[in-house]
Order: sequence, then structure tokens, then C-alpha cells
Amino acid sequence: MERIIGIDVGLKRIGVAYTPDKKVIVPLKAIIRKNRNQAAKEVSDLLKEYKADTLVVGIPKTNKEMQIRIKHFTNLIDFDGKIKFVDESYTSAIVEEEIKGKIKYKRDGRIDSLAAMKILESYLDSK
Repeated sequence: MERIIGIDVGLKRIGVAYTPDKKVIVPLKAIIRKNRNQAAKEVSDLLKEYKADTLVVGIPKTNKEMQIRIKHFTNLIDFDGKIKFVDESYTSAIVEEEIKGKIKYKRDGRIDSLAAMKILESYLDSK
């Protein structure tokens, strides 16, 4: 069974989601980013903890600067498995619209992890 972690990389927070079986996707606690080395270590630790085979990384097709930053960040992650990039354009905006009125909006990373869930869903749907 392929275990997959999906991440939504932001400059302040990294949303994280996990699927153990490609059927159920669970949002995990977001990583609060102090600096890129600390954040890369926390992602590396999560990948080990969940024994992930694949890391799915959201990457915005419309923002070249963020593409470069995200690819650089993934190079800092200590991971021997597969890394797949998926277009994540508008996932955060979609999530914010879906939860409007349901969850009080706070910058605690919940929306980032729900966006990571969308990225993971998109990856699984494309397979």
C-alpha cells in the first residue's frame, strides 16, 4: 500500500495531508515556518514518521518565482521516495470559499492543510 503525504508550501505555513491507502485523506497539523531549514527538517521528520513512499507537492503553474522557491525547498527535504509536483493554483481560495461560515478563519494552518488535502485529491484523481 502506497503511503502519500501532500504539502502546500507557503512562506509562513506548510499545509500537510496524508493518505495511507489512496481512499481516505486526512489533514495533519500545519508546519509553522520559521525558516526553510527548520521547515524542511519538519517535513522530513513527518515523511519518516508516516513511512511515506511519495511526497506530493503543490506548485502554482502561474507563479514562476514560487515554483523556483518550492523546488529549492523540496531539494532541502531528506527523502528517498518519489516526489511529484501537482498544479495547486487556486486551492487555498477554493478551500476558503468552501469553509466560509463553517470554520472561523484563523491563520493557524487549518486552511493550508485543507489545501494540501485538495492537492492530494487532485494527484489521486489524475492517476
